[in-house]
Amino acid sequence: MAAVSMDVEAGRDDKKKGFHQDLVLAYKTLGVVFGGLVTSPLYVYPSMNLTNPTEEDYLGIYSIMFWTLTLIGVIKYICIALHADDHGEGGTFAMYSLLCQHANIGILPSKKIYIEEEDLVSTEPAVTRRPSRLRRFIERSIVARRLLLLTAILGMCMLIRDGILTPAISVLSAIDGLRGPFPSVSKPVVEVVSAAILIGLFLLQKYGTSKVSFIFSPIMAAWTFTTPIIGIYSIWRYYPGIFKALSPHYIIMFFMTNQKRGWQLLGGTVLCITGAEAMFADLGHFSKRSIQIAFLTSIYPSLVLTYAGQTAYLINNVDDFSDGFYKFVPRPVYWPMFVIATLAAIVASQSLISATFSVIKQSVALDYFPRVKVVHTSRNKEGEVYSPETNYILMLFCVGAILGLGDGKDIGNAFGVVVIMVMLITTVLLSLVMLIIWDTHVVLVALYFVPFLILEGTYVSAVCTKILKGGWMPFAVSLLLALIMFGWYYGRQRKAEYEMANKVTLERLGELLAGADVHRVSGLCFFYSNMQDWLTPVLAHYIRNMRSLHKVTIFLTLRYLLVAKVDAKDRVAIRRLGPNGVYGCTIQYGYADPLDTEEDELADLVVGALRDHITEEEVALLEEAREAGVVHIRGKMRFHVGKDTGFFDRVLLGFYEFLHSTCRSALPALGIPLQQCVEIGMLSKA
Repeated sequence: MAAVSMDVEAGRDDKKKGFHQDLVLAYKTLGVVFGGLVTSPLYVYPSMNLTNPTEEDYLGIYSIMFWTLTLIGVIKYICIALHADDHGEGGTFAMYSLLCQHANIGILPSKKIYIEEEDLVSTEPAVTRRPSRLRRFIERSIVARRLLLLTAILGMCMLIRDGILTPAISVLSAIDGLRGPFPSVSKPVVEVVSAAILIGLFLLQKYGTSKVSFIFSPIMAAWTFTTPIIGIYSIWRYYPGIFKALSPHYIIMFFMTNQKRGWQLLGGTVLCITGAEAMFADLGHFSKRSIQIAFLTSIYPSLVLTYAGQTAYLINNVDDFSDGFYKFVPRPVYWPMFVIATLAAIVASQSLISATFSVIKQSVALDYFPRVKVVHTSRNKEGEVYSPETNYILMLFCVGAILGLGDGKDIGNAFGVVVIMVMLITTVLLSLVMLIIWDTHVVLVALYFVPFLILEGTYVSAVCTKILKGGWMPFAVSLLLALIMFGWYYGRQRKAEYEMANKVTLERLGELLAGADVHRVSGLCFFYSNMQDWLTPVLAHYIRNMRSLHKVTIFLTLRYLLVAKVDAKDRVAIRRLGPNGVYGCTIQYGYADPLDTEEDELADLVVGALRDHITEEEVALLEEAREAGVVHIRGKMRFHVGKDTGFFDRVLLGFYEFLHSTCRSALPALGIPLQQCVEIGMLSKA
């Protein structure tokens, strides 16, 4: 009984500790996840092209915003989407990865990301259920699989574009508050100040999300709790009956009265849900429960009350919509709110910047994006990452958006296109997750899919009218990103096809080494390969041309685990590959494990593990080989684009080769002396 009592107490302590940890994380989400969403009152009304609005117009607009926040924010993201994570990662590409893991719908052979509990070789048969009709259709149709990949790519590109526009519109709208008390301040001055602030923010990113959120969370807490207080004051003073607009009746009346003009105004109201996608995309930085707690207890009530207060003020001051935030702030607290708004706008930029880092990391890990440097900035949270190249490119685009578009309405038009397109793509992919992975009944999926398709489809139709008024910008950048991703994907697909057709099996390796003119030369060779089920074709190319292989050759594969650190006993796995002196070695590492080893440290690690698995005679051969010299060989296969190559391949594979030559190496820096490194190039006819 005493033991049972102790177990119960321990369970309670764990629950209390877990809940306390969730509360701390929920507080931190204010500084990272919800910045874009909670600061949307700065620019929603100013982005609308209202003409002689009436009381009924404002009531209809508020009703639309309330139900948009409720349906998309609460129902779609908080209640459903957050559960569609891939090992704790969220976003459109995480859902695509999840679909690829549960069905044979990926275009490229997936780079499997192992979890800690998995063995090197699974001996248990997988338990599978009969695949659904939809899954079988997608698996059989290459067109459907390519469309699915294109959808995921487009969602990722739009989210990256969101990471450019959120900082631009948030900071620009906040700094624009200077022009009220000081009319002499010109728009170019506001733009330059906004650009300078954002440059400073991007320079802070290298310190990591945790440190940034620790600085920013108090600012967002101040914003989140002061704006609804002003909203309540505004409701009491200007229009106490504002909450009657929660009835959908006012939405119907709004469209009946305004018709086409009301439909066009949806391009502005959609901005009230700006940043909601970050709740899902930033999931890897925090936890599901922390995001749910923060949204339901602070963000959602804050937005509902703030928009209610703004609308109550505008009903009594119908022509002040172009500066709908600052004019609704009471004069005595104008300057404190200006300071808080400016700081909050800076924080708002953080949510989509962090989300962009997450989706870049996911796509690089899945081999759908050129390799860029990804740095893990936390030893406790796998999803917390920073990419230097991505950060500075985002900074250039963001400053360019401010100085290029300048006008808040133009950026708002561009922003609306991005916001709703990402959400519509999420709806489509989430419906596929429900059907293929969760095995949800088709009726329940329809109850989710149809209403959100109608809601978001209507928004899409409205924002498409803004294409020529700034909306072209996200499409231009997204198209550029999509071209990069497709060019990379096509090259990787062709490379995978070649490697599959020319793979070196253990039997083939034995045949190559059995050749009369092939010699086993002195020395120890580490031959790097990212292929886990067979040996790279570069090996056959090397043996055929060099007519030799080192007496001891170890084929080395580095494997990434979803844990912070790998225990020393689990670090290295050795297997004998058949021919004398030829071994396979897998080194497992976590995201917080340092890979910049000292000279000879890697060799010591592998040789030490190998000694425990071989005979005394083989140990003597190993030591003799090491004394003779150590060499590290990396193979690199390239396409030869000749004159007889078709135009399509010439363009795409030429573009892939350009990307491949400029991106980072697939292997991390291991601190290997340069004099021991050899790269073996291999040309394949395109």
